[in-house]
Amino acid sequence: MGEEEEADIERLPVDLLAHIFFLISSFRDLAQASGVCRKWRQGVNQSLARKERLSFAGWTMDEDSTARLVHLAFSLKELDISRRCWGCQITDDGLYKISLAKCVGNLTSISLWGMTGITDKGVVQLAIVLWSCRHVTECGLIALVNKCRKLESINVWGMRVPVDCFIGLLAISPALQIKPGGLHPNIGNFTLVR
Repeated sequence: MGEEEEADIERLPVDLLAHIFFLISSFRDLAQASGVCRKWRQGVNQSLARKERLSFAGWTMDEDSTARLVHLAFSLKELDISRRCWGCQITDDGLYKISLAKCVGNLTSISLWGMTGITDKGVVQLAIVLWSCRHVTECGLIALVNKCRKLESINVWGMRVPVDCFIGLLAISPALQIKPGGLHPNIGNFTLVR
């Protein structure tokens, strides 16, 4: 590549690069693009931040790489990490890393089909942090605690559910820790609904 061609590439704004990279679905191509230079890495990161859907199905990805990409996808709503044939293999540890991503509270759909390395412990990691999930209702919380009998704690700060709901959750699972600490040793801060 000549100096003139290289200079033309350097003139592209990061926003334009991000738009171009947004159209690329191959994680391998995005990884290669992010290795070109710092500006391209910024463009790749911005393109991932705009994605509302990520599918790792059919890709051979390790769980650390998968978690890193999910952490960059701030707008993510749909996540598919199913194992179709030779796809990525996520374990409970990988789900824990994914559960720390800021986008987890926005997820409307997640597919874990064929993930034999996941147990209840891993699945619960995705559901325990309900912080500021104002659209999760009393029915959703009760269903979660009924289905996940080994659930040890949930973070419900900022949720809009009646106090009776938390008392009901403790009736289902007396050892459940409802975080963060607040009015009752097991009940956290929440918005009262009357």
